[in-house]
Amino acid sequence: MDHIGSAHTPEDVEVLKAVARQRMVAAGQDELDFGDGQPRRRALNIVASRAEHLWNALSAGFEQLGFEAACDGDEVFKQLVLGRLVEPTSKLDTLRVLDEVGLRPPGYATVKRRLPVYAKQAWRRRFAAACARHVGLGPTTLVLYDVSTLYFETDQGDGFRESGFSKERRLEPQITIGLLTDARGFPLMVEAFEGNRAETTTIIPSIQAFQAAHQLPEVTVVADAGMLSDGNLRALSGAGLRFIVGQKIPDIPYVVREWMKTHPGEQPPDGLTLTQPWARGPAGQQVKETIYYQYRADRARRTLRGITEQVGKAEPDDATPSRRT
Repeated sequence: MDHIGSAHTPEDVEVLKAVARQRMVAAGQDELDFGDGQPRRRALNIVASRAEHLWNALSAGFEQLGFEAACDGDEVFKQLVLGRLVEPTSKLDTLRVLDEVGLRPPGYATVKRRLPVYAKQAWRRRFAAACARHVGLGPTTLVLYDVSTLYFETDQGDGFRESGFSKERRLEPQITIGLLTDARGFPLMVEAFEGNRAETTTIIPSIQAFQAAHQLPEVTVVADAGMLSDGNLRALSGAGLRFIVGQKIPDIPYVVREWMKTHPGEQPPDGLTLTQPWARGPAGQQVKETIYYQYRADRARRTLRGITEQVGKAEPDDATPSRRT
């Protein structure tokens, strides 16, 4: 392979072709003789092409994940899934992608006829089970959960697709998607909820459905700050779920103040971790928890720098005359 140059006009293209021909002759390269009786230097017509290596690689991954067995060899489903990996597009346009890959795509009528089967909960559970088998879920499983939204090009809701809080600040009807992954980020289960449903109310049904589907006695949920409502944490505890959540600290905790008293003027070592027992909930219904406070030197440095910059912006510039409004 050799890059001759870049062209911006048809004349430039012809010049580069001439240079390329001279370079091939100088390199002693010969032409392939296909032995088809065609005159030399006549272009061969390409009647078909097939991205066989690409499709074989995607098919191997599909089978290795256990999806081939989960769909009972349903070729329509497989082509729709892998075609969208080649080029993310609509169901109808995926048929064009499959044709360009070199396959014989199903008809659009066949795709629409199969969609109700793919939309059933039983179908989704089969693939969730395949994902669980692939990662080898054990009796104690660390699960990561996050939520996103998908909007639709329509103005009217239908009870499921409804306008709600959009991270993209869109007004169209949407649905809420909850995704469960293992500790490595491998997807395990996806659930869909009404578009106007609060994110914090999606985590419990998703986890419980996952736990029931795989007979998991213990599940540890790791959630971000968006899931930190007090009621949500009580619900997690009430459901018998372990959880790890992170949140910003508005005040200096007691254990941190005590460490500062016993180490006056001393810089906390990087990675210092302090623990504090905690009881959540009303009297008689309290749930015991443990809070971990950890100091990170790099995070402290960036935070202090940000504070200094904000203070600098807020302070008046001595060179600028003050004005009264």
